Amino acid sequence: MNCSQSKMKTYSLKVQKILQIFTLFLSAGLIAGCTQSSQKLPENQVTLAAMRQANDYFMNKWPDTGAPIVGRKTWPSHIWTRGVYYEGLMALNSIDPQEKYVEYAVSWAEAHDWSFRYGIMTRNADNQCAGQTYIDLYELGHPDAVIDSTKASIDSMMVTDKIDDWDWIDAIQMAMPVFSKLGRIYGNTAYYERMYDMYAESKYNTGGGLYNAKDGLWWRDADYVPPYTEPNGEDCYWSRGNGWVVAALVKVLEDIPEDEPHRAEYESDLKAMLAALIKVQREDGFWNASLHDPNNYGGPEATGTSLFVYGMAWGLRNDLIDSATYYQPMTKAWNALLEKSLHPNGFLGYVQSTGKEPSTGQPLTYDKVPDFEDYGLGCFLLGGSEVYKLNQK
Repeated sequence: MNCSQSKMKTYSLKVQKILQIFTLFLSAGLIAGCTQSSQKLPENQVTLAAMRQANDYFMNKWPDTGAPIVGRKTWPSHIWTRGVYYEGLMALNSIDPQEKYVEYAVSWAEAHDWSFRYGIMTRNADNQCAGQTYIDLYELGHPDAVIDSTKASIDSMMVTDKIDDWDWIDAIQMAMPVFSKLGRIYGNTAYYERMYDMYAESKYNTGGGLYNAKDGLWWRDADYVPPYTEPNGEDCYWSRGNGWVVAALVKVLEDIPEDEPHRAEYESDLKAMLAALIKVQREDGFWNASLHDPNNYGGPEATGTSLFVYGMAWGLRNDLIDSATYYQPMTKAWNALLEKSLHPNGFLGYVQSTGKEPSTGQPLTYDKVPDFEDYGLGCFLLGGSEVYKLNQK
């Protein structure tokens, strides 16, 4: 064993020890307690150790960032699933700056020429997701970072009148923050206006409107708008799909100025969603894949839970929501992820496979490997980064 391997082994053992101690504290009721009212967030060193452990597991498993993803078919490594992972990696880097994170992301971007699947003329939000990380690296000042293709792709959409591209709610997270980042970087409010037009089209018009203001939640796409119902007769609100919208709103609110004309609507939508979500949280801290039918593939689901943690922690840190109402649900969810989803080696359990509805990839278990491991980690890192920042406040 060389010196580098020895240091890595020592570091891994230290991380595992911290997480083992945290688990013991949970079991003894010293952190989580027996009731929701007694829950507290773990110390930031515990949260960071968990995030590092999960991320190291992935980076060690995928040393070649440009290698295609092979499953039921073969995909290039800059599809949306990997793009979401790198969103999370950049969030981790924001609280734990390390050259290895940045270089890992840069090597991935370079492997794809800082561009998108199917080229810059794509209008597909899934393809454009990678642009979020390209821009983040550019803003870090990395000398090799290039955002010309990202800007060209979005600009090619803005010279048309077409605004109905985001006809599934996942798309809002994949591409809307690319618009908001470009608007902030270039000081060009046209990006803000176009992204609002596309968001509003999804919200009010697609399938008669994908957002149900009555319930404060979103139907995944037009296929799930009533009369479609879950087995218990309720509307079908998919956990991760709503998590994507929560994440998009957080990212956009980070970018746009306080006086941006649509900011109040974004804030109102985020608050309404978070209020709806705490009503349907599971007793164990997770959310079900199906938000309004707990008996339809009920059980812990880590990706939606991670994204809801992300939104609540951000909302608390920015005084958008009140601590008395949201601190405990958010804390209970984060503790549940650390205790019941994260494995000692960094693998994440209860991650629902890719799809668009509660039935996808079921049943979920602690040990089941999803079809892609990357986006679940990205969601977890996003959530953890905001928990860490909140705990510093």
